[in-house]
Amino acid sequence: MHSIREIYKIGKGPSSSHTMGPARAAGIFKEEHPEADSFRVILYGSLAKTGKGHGTDVAILQMLEPVQSEVVFQLEADFPLPHENTMDLFAFSEEKQTGFMRVMSVGGGDIRIEGRPTEAEADVYPETTFAEIAAICKHRNIRLTQYIEEKEGKEIYDTLFQVWNTMQRAISDGLSTSGVLPGGLGVQRKAQQLFQNRHIDESEATRENRLVCAYAFAVSEQNADNGTIVTAPTCGACSVVPAVLKYFQETRHFTDEDILRALAVGGLIGTLVKENASISGAECGCQAEIGTACSMAAAALGELFGMGIDQIEYAAEVALEHHLGLTCDPICGLVQIPCIERNAVAAMRAINALRIANFLTDSRKISFDLVVKTMYETGKDLSFRYRETAEGGLAKLYR
Repeated sequence: MHSIREIYKIGKGPSSSHTMGPARAAGIFKEEHPEADSFRVILYGSLAKTGKGHGTDVAILQMLEPVQSEVVFQLEADFPLPHENTMDLFAFSEEKQTGFMRVMSVGGGDIRIEGRPTEAEADVYPETTFAEIAAICKHRNIRLTQYIEEKEGKEIYDTLFQVWNTMQRAISDGLSTSGVLPGGLGVQRKAQQLFQNRHIDESEATRENRLVCAYAFAVSEQNADNGTIVTAPTCGACSVVPAVLKYFQETRHFTDEDILRALAVGGLIGTLVKENASISGAECGCQAEIGTACSMAAAALGELFGMGIDQIEYAAEVALEHHLGLTCDPICGLVQIPCIERNAVAAMRAINALRIANFLTDSRKISFDLVVKTMYETGKDLSFRYRETAEGGLAKLYR
């Protein structure tokens, strides 16, 4: 299983699978074909159906500059797609084709190139399930963070420090910006309003909800406006983890070192989902993105509050289980409606999952590994209309 560095990628929004991944593929292809005087890129599946809203063509064309290039949105493929996010790249020199590459953008900014071995990232973790990891930790009487440090090295915290700084900057920038998000829906930024407008008779619970939502809106709005964010595990679900960690650092005075350890545990949970299921909305619906983000956040909070490994597992399981079946139906293919509000709701749900785990861990029946497997099977059973194609749900019915 790969490093948690692969879950936390720093980059620009709005979509890890629709902009970061395709742009990365275009960059590789351009580098491999310096002879080309033109490129043609054909997008299929979800990339074709929601690529305009996500800015897929813009991201690809920018990467291929200054070579003359064309992006084609092929809404109906005449061959079985190897993945819901598939693209073909062609290189030409003096009108003769000199190169071809088929790429799958599999989520979180990662890509697979057909006919080539998977990118040679070394496996960091020999264990690939939570049960295996928990057994080792219990046998040796160590915490998850100690396990992660042994596998990744203490230098992982240097990476996580950059991740945390970027997350905090996204919150700050989002809170200080107002106006309308790009894309044509006329969606107003709301983070600043949530942060500043204290209720006249605000209870502690209301304040918690308001601030957690403000931080989640801030990061998601930055993502929707092509700002710099951290995938956690994707761009579309990028604000759940930073929102809850920011709130509890402020209210409970946790140190940055505490936050980094929490991020490590959250990253491990996201990596387990990625290894055993999917973090791609196009492959498994929004349960794979926002459900995983909520699970990561709940586990991170479990570590932050010093919970035991069984409580951390239960928090992560509860958070993911209650997103099962969640569809991905972005209006106009934009990462705005329902995505921004959904991040805020998931952030609050992560806190609820933590509190349930604090009381009820001893009575649980469902393991984290089981709910991950269930999520993947559920996602594959979902109609394609509800997997980031903007052909069902809110995307179809909104007028």
